Amino acid sequence: MAIDLAPHDDPEQDSPERHQVAQRSTLVSVVVNLVLTAVQVTVGVIAHSQALIADGIHSLSDLIADFVVLLANRHSHKEADEDHHYGHQRYETAASLVLGMLLLTVGVGMLWSAVHKLSDPDTIPKVQAMALYVALGALAAKELLFRYMLAAAERVRSSMLVANAWHARSDAASSLVVALGIVGNLAGYPLLDPVAALIVGFMVSKMGWEFGWEALHDLMDRSASQDQIAQIGNLIRETPGVQGLHDLRTRKMGDMILVDAHLEVDGQLTVQQGHDIAVQARQRVMQALPVLDVLTHLDPVELDPLALRG
Repeated sequence: MAIDLAPHDDPEQDSPERHQVAQRSTLVSVVVNLVLTAVQVTVGVIAHSQALIADGIHSLSDLIADFVVLLANRHSHKEADEDHHYGHQRYETAASLVLGMLLLTVGVGMLWSAVHKLSDPDTIPKVQAMALYVALGALAAKELLFRYMLAAAERVRSSMLVANAWHARSDAASSLVVALGIVGNLAGYPLLDPVAALIVGFMVSKMGWEFGWEALHDLMDRSASQDQIAQIGNLIRETPGVQGLHDLRTRKMGDMILVDAHLEVDGQLTVQQGHDIAVQARQRVMQALPVLDVLTHLDPVELDPLALRG
């Protein structure tokens, strides 16, 4: 999913606030998932609901994922150092990749367990009513958690936090499916409980694949969006003294962008004048977009004297 990125000089983009919001929202998620894991697995075993146990294991994976996010958030806000000249923003991308792999692994495990149960329907027990109450409570808790985390993520414009928020939304959707499966089992259709577990496994696997695939592309130096590239090009071309632009390249660095560009300037200018034009172009781009750095190369061009007099 895409989010609207604010200008780089927006105060909400400041690293300390971003770090604090990420830590606070993730700690809330840790508490919620810790309680849900204990309650869902315990009641799932007592009430004989495979779907509720699967949802509890899903909550446990969320708990592990929250610790991954906390670890990444602790490192990603660090400034550049002698070993990481461009900073540590890619910790966020790496965290998203770990989240995706974790979700995919958990989802495949759920699918395997559900298929095994469906292959021997005689072993499916009748679910007790208490499982339904817990499933509905988990649904409400996860939906509220999603709304809280997404609001925090959009406020500080963090794709890692957005991924974790939608992770919570997938949990809410899975709890809804679990509740429906339990209702079906209570109504006399025992197969619906493992069927619900199967659906949850598929949802989790799909979400994990999508997050992991997106993060993998970013780690392979995926470019910025076409709209962002067009905006960067326009900002550079509109800089006074820039006569043209070519070889504009971008790559993602966490939520930030690295830019390389060749600027065409009047070949009769002094080195200092050319440098000043490049600095101004760089500043314009970094003030308008979430750009970490702009590397410029000046190419001298001959201007048409007639065009200048015109």
